[in-house]
Amino acid sequence: MPPVRSAPGRRAPEFRRSSRRRLPGWIWWLVGIFLVVGLMLFVLHHKQREHFRPPAIDKGSEIEVAHHEKVNFTEELLSSTSFARQLADQMTLAKAYVILAKEHGNLQLAWELSSQIRNCQRLLSEGAVSGRAINQEEAHPIITQLARLIYKAQDSHYDISTTIVTLKSHALALEERAKAAVVQTAEFGQLAAESVPKNLHCLTVKLTEEWLQNPKLRSRSEEHRNSTRLVDNNLYHFAIFSDNVLATSVVVNSTVSNANHPQQLVFHVVTDRIHFGAMSTWFLINDFKGCTVEVRCIDEFTWLDKAASPLVRQLSEMETQGFYYGDSKNLEREIKFHNPKFVSLLNHLRFYIPQILPNLEKVVFLDDDVVVQKDLTQLFSIELHGNVIGAVETCLESFHRYHKYLNFSHPIISSKIDPNTCGWAFGMNIFDLIAWRKANATALYHYWQEQNADLLLWRTGTLPAGLLTFYGLMEPLDRRWHVLGLGYDVDIDDRLIDSAAVVHYNGNMKPWLKLAIRRYKYIWDRYVNFTHPYVRECLLH
Repeated sequence: MPPVRSAPGRRAPEFRRSSRRRLPGWIWWLVGIFLVVGLMLFVLHHKQREHFRPPAIDKGSEIEVAHHEKVNFTEELLSSTSFARQLADQMTLAKAYVILAKEHGNLQLAWELSSQIRNCQRLLSEGAVSGRAINQEEAHPIITQLARLIYKAQDSHYDISTTIVTLKSHALALEERAKAAVVQTAEFGQLAAESVPKNLHCLTVKLTEEWLQNPKLRSRSEEHRNSTRLVDNNLYHFAIFSDNVLATSVVVNSTVSNANHPQQLVFHVVTDRIHFGAMSTWFLINDFKGCTVEVRCIDEFTWLDKAASPLVRQLSEMETQGFYYGDSKNLEREIKFHNPKFVSLLNHLRFYIPQILPNLEKVVFLDDDVVVQKDLTQLFSIELHGNVIGAVETCLESFHRYHKYLNFSHPIISSKIDPNTCGWAFGMNIFDLIAWRKANATALYHYWQEQNADLLLWRTGTLPAGLLTFYGLMEPLDRRWHVLGLGYDVDIDDRLIDSAAVVHYNGNMKPWLKLAIRRYKYIWDRYVNFTHPYVRECLLH
């Protein structure tokens, strides 16, 4: 009956089906868990990619930039194993052979060398700009061509000795040309600084015409001469000696614009005969906030003659005239020491202030290339402790001390003056005229001018004469009263300029010239009346 007893066989399949129902439960649980975890990981990963994608790009660019920055092209040129160094060396040698080839008439070789030199320069420029090293694939064709041409040049008997001699002669010629160019540049710069711009000359001419055609102006000028304000020591007096109408106007305008009480200011302007009419007209037809402006001509000072002034006597001598006004062909000469302005009587009038203004006790002297930014009336209350002049010292360590200006090998100087004494600046000075007359400082000036008749004590200018005249008679002022260098120094601290009572355009780059340093020109332009008809007509802008 075995066939009948087949139930166990049927139960076995039932047993297996029961087992299969439990196993899919495990699997589905596991699959479900893995699906959920996988979905979460996918979402998280996707969000992280979206979130960090820009930084990844930036980081990559930064890495790339850093990679480029690691290549120092200067070091590449100095490295004996780099292709950039090989190219540079071959290019230098090829340039020498270009010169030799041209001198020997081999223009074809010179042209081939020049062509490869340009290719070499182009490749080096690309490497320097991109900041990457030049590889062999780029350098090999140029190096090969340059090597072939250099060997070709050497075969043309351009040997080393010939090359050295030729290049040496060229180097000497270039050195001479460079030296001549430097001297020529100095001459042209000095000439530009000394010359009168066309627009300023135009202004002077128009004002002079007005002076000659308008008798009322001349009458008013004479009336102003009798004003009691000119000798009132309760007012604040300023002295300006100049032949530049516009520059003098800026000095006056800037001074009164920054004064608390401009009506109490009196300006004593002295000019030459040529500019007297123009200077007088300008200050008569313009109002400067109620201040008083007196204009005088230097020819009025009849006492300033050969007998009274060694400078006047020296200027009449032929040798002195030739030194300052002669047409020297020697390019070795020091241009700045031959400037006629340095021996101008207007420039030396500062040593005669007590004679020019005999009734005054204190005077502030201003150069025509300064701009005033603060109220200067406070200068009159500064105690000079019996000294004649108040000035800002200019020495920093060993610079601008007396030994920089004077010839201390001369016994007259070395026996009387300390070479380490601190120098100081002309251009904005307070003078105690009572102490001046007591010290007889003008006589001291005459003494030193006579001792320097042969120009052995100092070259020229008023500062060395002032340093000697007022030696031991100078009271140092706070540095902020007078800041110098706006006519030659392009790196003056803006904070120093802003804090200065007076800024000085000493140097050749005057603010009314095209040579002016643009960074500082706006300070001067502030006080120019560009709306005035004469100024507009002369295109002063």
